[in-house]
Amino acid sequence: MRLLLVSFFSILMITNFLTNTTLAQESSIFVNSLTSLQDAINNATPGEKIILKDGVYTTDKKILIDKMGSISKPIVIAAKTIGRVEINGLEGFELGNSAAYVVVQGFKFTHQSGKTKISVGANHCRITRNIFECTGKGAYLTVNGDDNQIDYNTFQNKFTEGQMISVQGPGGSEMAKRTWIHHNYFYKFTPTSNNCSSIQVGFSGRSLSSAFTIVEHNLFSHTRGENENICNKSCDNIYRFNTFAEGVSELSLRHGNRCEVYANFFVGSEGIRFYGDNHNIYNNYFEKCSPAISIGNGDGIIPPDKLVMHDRPDSVQVSFNTLINNKVNVIMTNRKEGLGATFIMFSNNVIQGGGSAVKISGTIISPTWEGNIIWTTDGVGTIPQSGYKSIDPLLKQDNKGVYHIQAGSPAIGKSIGYFPYLTVDFEGQPRSARPDIGADQLSSTTKSNHILTTEEVGPNARF
Repeated sequence: MRLLLVSFFSILMITNFLTNTTLAQESSIFVNSLTSLQDAINNATPGEKIILKDGVYTTDKKILIDKMGSISKPIVIAAKTIGRVEINGLEGFELGNSAAYVVVQGFKFTHQSGKTKISVGANHCRITRNIFECTGKGAYLTVNGDDNQIDYNTFQNKFTEGQMISVQGPGGSEMAKRTWIHHNYFYKFTPTSNNCSSIQVGFSGRSLSSAFTIVEHNLFSHTRGENENICNKSCDNIYRFNTFAEGVSELSLRHGNRCEVYANFFVGSEGIRFYGDNHNIYNNYFEKCSPAISIGNGDGIIPPDKLVMHDRPDSVQVSFNTLINNKVNVIMTNRKEGLGATFIMFSNNVIQGGGSAVKISGTIISPTWEGNIIWTTDGVGTIPQSGYKSIDPLLKQDNKGVYHIQAGSPAIGKSIGYFPYLTVDFEGQPRSARPDIGADQLSSTTKSNHILTTEEVGPNARF
């Protein structure tokens, strides 16, 4: 957890120049062709804003950005009007190895997939308020450099192999570090094949390296390119404050260790599946999912086993989540010669309605089941009697349909154990010294997190 906090505060410091980039511009240069755009980029100096006039432009070679701005004077390359400058054809923008403090803003990309890239050496760059609707195989956007930000974009209508965002890194096993992905809208990734996640952070060969990526405040809708809507394949990443809406496949901790997954809304999606070690999964809200939480049944122990194996989950904490009317609540599926999981803590969760509360088809060695509330599910399942109480948690829907505990709930102040990372609930309200069971803390304080709408993400959202 300490490493993740260091990562978060580092991102805040290195990207604070990006929140008001337009205020730092010394001059604006207007261009009306890709040739003049490239010339302007080649001659750009810190503080310049290069604006491409509205229209449709066809590329036959990449638009290379290999210039350096500064933290107070970034170089901005922008569409005159957000969404009205379309780049089609064979190529796209590439931020080269020397790019730094560069902002690419407001374009619509309909060119060949796999062409918009942030290179290994590029750092402190921002891709913001663009629309990605590329053609052909490949990722819409690939990130290989450190300390870059992807925000307020729409990634939509993908029907081909490749991710919408692929965070990777230099050659070998190292990861791009401290990528910040926030307030994006991911829409309509039709079922295609393997290698088709909305966001992939790493891959098997990099999975023991730390990325310190933060993915937050993003909205996903109808993204089912494959079973892993988000595919985590690296260590020390944070996934929080996201909304996974109808028709969205799972958030998969497929590889890697020490990830934090908290304060996300899963509504009509496929929830979370995890492998690996020392993850914390808490304060999440699951409603009408199938399944909500899937405990991986490992087929290897990494290391020493090969990195492509399903690493047996060890020492994962699944706590303070609320599960409502899910067709499938908590499961571990059967695997021939599966290794199951070890030292899993499942504590202080509320499960109400839907299918059997817990169904484990495998082995969990030395689990901890404690402090859970189960109510009106289709059977309790394979959770031990000592691990739960069958009692009405007194949940009630608010005017947006989200279930909260009410005064007099037996969840209030009844949690068991000590969780130093648990400071707020799923809506950002402070936790008490002895927190309430489930994702919700009964509180009248201001809420800072909620189910996202399309007005709050993408190119036209307001800060």
